Amino acid sequence: MYRILVVDDEERIRQMIKKYANFEGHEVVEAADGMEAVKLCKEQDFDIVIMDVMMPELDGFSACREIRKVKNVPMLMLSARGEEYDKIHGFELGIDDYVVKPFSPKELMMRIAAIVKRSSGETQKEVLSFEGLTVDFTGRLVYVDGEKVDMSPKEYDLFFYMVKNRGIALTREKLISDVWGYDFYGDDRTLDTHIKLLRKTLGPYSKFIVTLRGVGYRFEVE
Repeated sequence: MYRILVVDDEERIRQMIKKYANFEGHEVVEAADGMEAVKLCKEQDFDIVIMDVMMPELDGFSACREIRKVKNVPMLMLSARGEEYDKIHGFELGIDDYVVKPFSPKELMMRIAAIVKRSSGETQKEVLSFEGLTVDFTGRLVYVDGEKVDMSPKEYDLFFYMVKNRGIALTREKLISDVWGYDFYGDDRTLDTHIKLLRKTLGPYSKFIVTLRGVGYRFEVE
C-alpha cells in the first residue's frame, strides 16, 4: 500500500485518482493547491506526489522546488498541456514522470507503481551490454559508446520493452497495447515515429532494431 498525495485544484480529478488508488488499496491525501501540498509534505511522509502543473496560489513546478528542499519524494506531474518545454522543465526539476490530461486512470496507476518500485530500490539492478550499447534498467539509463543518451519517457518504455523481449517478433498491435496501453487511441504512425527516433538516438546500434515487414519489429543481437 502506498501513501499518495494528490495535488490538483480540480476536485473531479482528485476524486477520480482517489477512487482508482483506493480500489488498489492505496491511501490518498488530497491538496487543492501547491501551498497546501508543500505544507503537507513538511508534516507528513508520502510514497509519491501526483502534482498538477497549473494551480492557483503556487503552481506545480514551484511547489515541486519547495518540496524538494525538505523531502526527496518521487513526483509525477499532471498537465492539460503537452508542450515539450513543460516536460523538459519538469524533468530538469527532477520529476519522475509526466502525464498529459486527459489520461487513463489505469495507466496512471501503473506508472505510480513503477515509480515507487524503482525509487524504493525494490528492483534488482540489471544492466545489459550489446557491443557499445549499454542498457541500465534499474537506473533507466542508456549509453552509446560510453555516452549517456536522452530519450522521452515513452521512448524509454518502448526501448526497454523491446530489449527485455529481445529475439521475439513483436507485432505492432502488441507493442502498442503493451507500451501505450489498451486505452491508446492513436495509430501505427505513433509507433513508427518512436522507432525512428530510437534508431536516430542509438546511432550505429540502431541495427539491433529489425523491421519485420507486415508484422512489426524485433530487437535482435548476434
